[in-house]
Amino acid sequence: MKAMRRIVLAVFSVVFIYPFVIQVANSFKADPDAAANPLSPIPHPATLSAFERVFLGTDMPVWLANSLLVTVVVTLGRVLLDSMAGYALARLRFRGRSGLFAAVIAVMAVPGVVLFIPKFLVLNQLGMYDSYLALILPLIADATGVFIMKQFFESIPGSVEEAARIDGAGPFRVFWSVVLPMSRPALITLTILSFQGSWNEFPHTLVAVQDPALFTLPRGLADLVSGSLGGGTQFPLKLAAALLATIPVAVIFIVFQRHFIRDQNQGAEKG
Repeated sequence: MKAMRRIVLAVFSVVFIYPFVIQVANSFKADPDAAANPLSPIPHPATLSAFERVFLGTDMPVWLANSLLVTVVVTLGRVLLDSMAGYALARLRFRGRSGLFAAVIAVMAVPGVVLFIPKFLVLNQLGMYDSYLALILPLIADATGVFIMKQFFESIPGSVEEAARIDGAGPFRVFWSVVLPMSRPALITLTILSFQGSWNEFPHTLVAVQDPALFTLPRGLADLVSGSLGGGTQFPLKLAAALLATIPVAVIFIVFQRHFIRDQNQGAEKG
């Protein structure tokens, strides 16, 4: 029975991994080989020409720089602002708190496509359209992150904060010096989700910018796939660009996942 389970898991693993293997293999193929044998996992011959064309024949360096800037700023902003908002909703007592939290939940339920036109109108009226500010500001906080942090803060014993208040710490000092360091699992989760979401963000760029110099990686790849370089399938070129776009997210996920698992295990041992 155990052997059968392993076989089934192995089969499903191959099914899920094989498309990525094909992507990597085709990135190292020449155009004729990729067109003739697109499902072959072995390039004949292996070549780096697709990666050379990506960097020399496209605006990939510009897209990477823009994506890096937007992603870093948005991730830092979300971690800070979502944490502060989540703590305020979880611990501070003020009029309208329940209604504000209900509004956060309502925003989570609204499909993003519904906000495209209002978002464009706001950016245009405020004079931010086609700028880095338009790419960053609407994404710098999100309802999902506020919800995650609020739920986590509510799980922290109030006695910890009460002890800090007795020592003379104010609300912000309690949040920054006591509660936030205890929230590493939630912060790491929020960091992973924010980095992945902002790095892969495509719909927002459609209504925020039109200048090719401001294109992020998803917007540039969409332009590339749509045939901006002319005719032909150009599978190696497109898949090489997609592979380069995947690597940063994979690295961030792997690195922070280790910390997340370690913190969760430490918390279980202490409990």
